[in-house]
Amino acid sequence: MSKTIEYFLQYVKIDTQSDENTGTTPSTAKQRTLAELLAAQLKEMGAEEVTYDREYGYVYATIPASAGCESSPVLGFIAHMDTSPAVSGAGVKSRIVEGYDGGDILLDEKEGIVLKVSEFPEIAELSGQDLIVTDGKTLLGADDKAGVAEIMAAAEYLLKHPEHRHGKLRVGFTPDEEIGEGADHFDVALFGADFAYTVDGGALGELEDETFNAAAGRIVVHGRNVHPGSAKGKMKNAILVAQEFQGLLPVFQNPMYTEGREGFFHLDAISGNVEETAAEYIIRDHDRERFEEKKALFLACADFLNRKYGEGTVTAEVKDSYYNMKEVLAGHSHLMENAAEILRELGAEPRVTPIRGGTDGARLSYMGLPCPNLCTGGGNFHSRYEYACVQSMEKVTELLIRLAGKYA
Repeated sequence: MSKTIEYFLQYVKIDTQSDENTGTTPSTAKQRTLAELLAAQLKEMGAEEVTYDREYGYVYATIPASAGCESSPVLGFIAHMDTSPAVSGAGVKSRIVEGYDGGDILLDEKEGIVLKVSEFPEIAELSGQDLIVTDGKTLLGADDKAGVAEIMAAAEYLLKHPEHRHGKLRVGFTPDEEIGEGADHFDVALFGADFAYTVDGGALGELEDETFNAAAGRIVVHGRNVHPGSAKGKMKNAILVAQEFQGLLPVFQNPMYTEGREGFFHLDAISGNVEETAAEYIIRDHDRERFEEKKALFLACADFLNRKYGEGTVTAEVKDSYYNMKEVLAGHSHLMENAAEILRELGAEPRVTPIRGGTDGARLSYMGLPCPNLCTGGGNFHSRYEYACVQSMEKVTELLIRLAGKYA
């Protein structure tokens, strides 16, 4: 078993789900378990400048430059330690399906949980390779423990093989990426890289230098409750006004109907009663101009309802989350070009796709650390049907090793 897979199977056993409701960093104390393990393993393998940020849970370390490469640019590799709150990450039972035959995979016979090709046709393309799956009762954690394992295995290889020329490398592991807070306390100055890659993508070959522009929207509708038997002309039902607000947004600008670079308004949560109803939205678009138009429309819908039902009926706010990192990365085309060249050398066709979501790299790029995203070899993230391909993960580790050599 390769070191990449050995590390991965060890890390997925550790529950590191983040939680957006705690208001702390890291958002869950259990993320520290993996952070402390990684710091210890980095020290054991001989990494230098190993820093465990005890306050916020970040881990940083240095793989020193090989002899004669001390003046080369400093390259960074970054992955996040937390897993999605969407599906349990506790008690992960992973297994390797060796020589996958291209058909359905039975995850749990007793409960009839099956990873079906009819529902996830892309897995058939991995026929003949080895897949890591769960028992269908938890997520696997390949997002992003695959990236963590690949970075750790690459770091260990480079430390053991001084003949492989490379400049100084910095590795970093973040908490809370899944709840959009992975870069909140990332110390770019301490990290000290000229540029970096996040290793947080999907199938082998995927390269990403473009994300959504993203904002969080929230409305609170203030109603008036009156006994329904005598409510005519008096009641103002906050639930119905919130429904009306949703009805004012473009029907097909909804994640259920969009793909590629198409943006959307996503009603993520709603709760309340006749007196008061609150709704949470996420607003996304790859195009900055259309993004600004979406935010303006969101606020205009609230203004319209206030004119209709009375000032103060609807309060609305919009807060930017991150911006499309392509605006920054356009000046650092070598990062994508070098990754694509090496993927071809490894027999994988590069596929540049826009991320329909976020990544630590989006915010880090705007914080002064240009940072596109690399594949990890996993799929079906945030799901009980999540999987990782052994051969793809091992190639990603080789990709990182060769990228290090590109900047020697």
